[in-house]
Amino acid sequence: MRIFRRTRILSLEISRHLCTFSTSNLDNNINNCLQNSRLNEAQKLFDRKPNASNIFSWNAMINSQLRNGQTEHGHDLFDEMTLTNPVSWNTFFSGLNKSQNPERVYKCFLEMGRFGLKPNEYTISVLVSVVSGTEFKLLVPQIHAIVVCLGLNMSVFVGSALMKWYAQVGDVEGLGRVFDEILVKNVACWNALVSGYMEVGYFKQARRVFDKMPERNIVSWTSLINGYIRNKWINKARSMFNKMSEKNVVSWTVMINGYVQSERFREALKLFVLMLKSETRPNQFTFSIVLDACAGCSYILTGQQVHSNILKFGIPQDLILSASLVDMYAKCGDIGAAFCIFESMQKKNLVSWNSLIGGYARQGLGRRALEEFDRMINGGVRPNQVTIFNVLLACRNNGLVEEGERHFNSMDQKYGIQTELEHYACMVEIYGKAGQLDKAEELIKGMLSKLDVVVWGAFVRAFYLHSGLEPREFATEGILKLKMDYPTVYSAFRKIHGETGTWSNLTEFRPLKAMKKKMNIAKQKALSRIESPVK
Repeated sequence: MRIFRRTRILSLEISRHLCTFSTSNLDNNINNCLQNSRLNEAQKLFDRKPNASNIFSWNAMINSQLRNGQTEHGHDLFDEMTLTNPVSWNTFFSGLNKSQNPERVYKCFLEMGRFGLKPNEYTISVLVSVVSGTEFKLLVPQIHAIVVCLGLNMSVFVGSALMKWYAQVGDVEGLGRVFDEILVKNVACWNALVSGYMEVGYFKQARRVFDKMPERNIVSWTSLINGYIRNKWINKARSMFNKMSEKNVVSWTVMINGYVQSERFREALKLFVLMLKSETRPNQFTFSIVLDACAGCSYILTGQQVHSNILKFGIPQDLILSASLVDMYAKCGDIGAAFCIFESMQKKNLVSWNSLIGGYARQGLGRRALEEFDRMINGGVRPNQVTIFNVLLACRNNGLVEEGERHFNSMDQKYGIQTELEHYACMVEIYGKAGQLDKAEELIKGMLSKLDVVVWGAFVRAFYLHSGLEPREFATEGILKLKMDYPTVYSAFRKIHGETGTWSNLTEFRPLKAMKKKMNIAKQKALSRIESPVK
């Protein structure tokens, strides 16, 4: 009897060890598959005995499903979990963050509290980042109150996330309050305060904080420079950039991008040359911005050299970089090269389609632009306002009135795209070039939005093309309602009444004549431009 009992105890111990070894081995195999991106194989192993897997394998499986875009499957796995910990919830929150579902994130946050689990620093930071910029942003002060109750307000991680949100909504008092609550301040929270002040336009406070910082790193300098750039203080940004003792690829890229945003393309290219001379290796973001500079000033030779450098450095041509190459070649007039790069892209986004369609439209190849637009639609890509403008541009340059009308009407009816003033102006020019001035007038009178000088200018040019026609009186009245500081207004009046000889007799135009003398307005002379080397 005693021998039987000992045998039974021994067998139970062996069984327990075998079970533990089997479970541990299964978890290791699952993790190995996930680390090597073999998601399907990991799923098969997990499905064999899901109850035997530990919580770490569950978390890893959920994270892999969400990271690979299988959001619903990841949600189902999370719902099946019988035991969860804060890591499980944080993993789930991160997945919901990527799927841009702030309502579900907030509901899950409340559900987490009902389970008796307290959020940690990571939970709060994810929650704040998800609801920021959405209709749920009003919840952030409540989240801040929860943070204070939990004693997490002293955390740099949480504080930086809250400071970013208070800066987005322009709450300077809240921004400073969060910074003061942080117990031990490191360089990261100082950087967040500088960026926050810059975002709300408090330049002096940002500079004062920057000067007070106990220590500074490259991020500190770059935050200040980026703030100046966002607020159009490009020369001040360059002055601070020149004072940096150490620069990395991010700081170089930010400064080059500042010049591109300010449309100072040649200065951007000169700075890129200095970057290469400093032996700082550009990345794909740098090259993408430099290609935008080449496109902005139509420097095809420089663009080709940049393309050669991309190949020389072995930079992977991701979606953004490939789209920039297409845009550069299209805007510089080499539509053949743009098409070749476009066709070599394994995945095409809307930006690349817009660049190609716009390139064909500007080259006068309207039919080809419309063919590419149809190919884009058939491929399941939905157009935006830029796409339709490029299509209307193609119709305008090739006299395709019916096609222009069809695409113009499809904006709201088919695609739900709001019609902007530039679309109206392009449509007015389509009618004007075709001599259908009655339709152009009807379109203008039916506009719901406020007319600007661009639309009136398009209408005036239509009459200017057909000089034998008398311009409509309502066009004169409409232009007079615009602000008198538009130089284009003066030119528009000259075009309307210069041909008829009534310009000198109209007393209401006398302020415009005075404006001409004051602002030294003159007709721009024709010019040619030669691409000079960038040094």
